[in-house]
This record gives sequence, C-alpha cells and structure tokens, in this order.
Amino acid sequence: MSQPPETNAHAREAAGDNRLVVAISSRALFDMGNSHELFEREGLDAYRQFQIEKEDELLEPGVAFPLVQKLLGLNRLAGDVPPVEVILLSRNSGDTGLRIFNAIQHYGLEISRAAFTSGAPTSDYIAPFRADLFLSANPEDVGRALRAGVAAATILPSTAQPRSSEQLRIAFDGDAVIFGDEGERVSREEGIEAFHRNESERWAEPLSGGPFRGFLSALHRLQAAFPAEDSPIRTALVTARSAPAHKRVILTLRRWGVRIDEALFLGGRDKGPFLEAFGADIFFDDSPANVESARRHVATGHVPHGISNP
Repeated sequence: MSQPPETNAHAREAAGDNRLVVAISSRALFDMGNSHELFEREGLDAYRQFQIEKEDELLEPGVAFPLVQKLLGLNRLAGDVPPVEVILLSRNSGDTGLRIFNAIQHYGLEISRAAFTSGAPTSDYIAPFRADLFLSANPEDVGRALRAGVAAATILPSTAQPRSSEQLRIAFDGDAVIFGDEGERVSREEGIEAFHRNESERWAEPLSGGPFRGFLSALHRLQAAFPAEDSPIRTALVTARSAPAHKRVILTLRRWGVRIDEALFLGGRDKGPFLEAFGADIFFDDSPANVESARRHVATGHVPHGISNP
C-alpha cells in the first residue's frame, strides 16, 4: 500500500528532525553519459573497468548539479543545524562509485551519506533515509518511488544554461504533480468545457494532494525559516489552467497553509518561455509534451504520474 505523501517528513518531525532531505542518483548529479552508453553497449565488466581506469578523471556536472549546489548552499545561511541534506543513491558499486565521491569532494559538495547497489534498484533506500524528494535519470527507480508515495522525477537531458541567480527557484505544474489528477481526467475524458464547469461548481472543495504535496510542504517549512522579504528560495506554480479554474487552486493552497510566490495560469500556452523568464532551477511536470518543451529552456523533471502517463 502506498504511503501518504508526507510520511517521511512526519517521521522526521516526530524525531525532532525538520531537515529537507533530497536523494539523487549519480547520473542526475554528474554527466555520466559516456560511461552509461558503454554499460548499455558492453555490459557491467567493461563499465567497471572504465570507471576504475578513469577514477582520477573529474566528472563534469550533470543537469541537477546546479540545483544541488543551491540546496546545499542554504546550509551556509542557516544556524548550527543544517536545514538541507542531500543523499546519493547510485546503481554503481562501491568500487565504481569511488570516482563519484572523488568528484563530490572536488566540487566541495557536502554529501556524506550514500547507497551503492551494484545495479539493483535504489528506490528501496529512499524510505530509510526519509527523503522528501528523489531525482534520478532512471525511470524505473522513479516509478518505484512514486508508487511508494515519495515525490520523484526523472531528470531529463537538457542544454539549458544554469541560472546565474543565487536564489533557489523551483517551479511546479499543478494537476498530477502538486494536486491529484482528477481535473485532468475530466478534461481528457469529457473535454475542456466540462473541466471548467466541474471546477466552477466545485470551487470551494479543496483539490486532493498529488505526489509532490509533501515535498512542497517541506520546502515551504524551509522557506518559512528565512525572512519573506529576503528569502533565498522562490517557488512558482506554472499551470495550463486559466480562469475560472484558478480559484480552486488558490483556495486549496490557502487551505493547506502553503506559500507559492508566483502563480502563472497560462491557459495552454507553451510553458518553456515562462519558465525561462522565472529563472527556474528545476521544473516538475507530469505531461511528456510539456517536459519536452520545458527542457529546452530549464532543467526539467518528468513526474510519471496520473492519466498522462498510462
């Protein structure tokens, strides 16, 4: 049975631990495209030998590297207790993973906890680490994490340049990411007019929570630890919804007690240019079409959840 979205956060709170915990795969953190292609082409032995031979050659940053840098940078702004922890989950072995830890040390990333599974799925270790978010280049691991009730996304290849701002900026789609996919189901099955009619009639009824509700709540708690007028974190909701379907969204977030800094109701417009204007360090969306557009502009995570992902 799937756990509720905030299980890991609640478990840490019960233990007096309010950190935001992010688990990330080695291929999301570093550019390991060449070695992964070798593994796919020639198998595990060739891959292992390659990594050992290249052990002292530095890995280049991957798509999610700037995001991790900014997350860990929040620890320098806090007090004695670091508010963020990043954990490495890798299908490498401890042997081949040495090159990864060499790169972590070189770049000064404060990552000390890791699990190396020698090819086995890494998602089984998300719950013991009590992670709020899991980012991976492996869709299988991401799917397993989502089914276990953890916010998770597949990091897609992107040529977008890292954001120059020091502020951490995270953008979310609404339906099937922050919220459930009920509205999206109505739209697909009955059409857009039926969707707007449904949202107008049920405007006072809060939307159900989606797979990223728990992560959004944990991010909000971290954000609340900093002055609102000078926060190092900024969030945005970037949704295809438009008026009158916006009202239910705003009231739901209000009911949850969650702060979203910017809300963009695009009415079906291409999200990419808006995400670039916002300066997103990462954007999460369930729609394959939307993530294909977005990844040309910003780092993007595909959330394979809901009716868009049968």
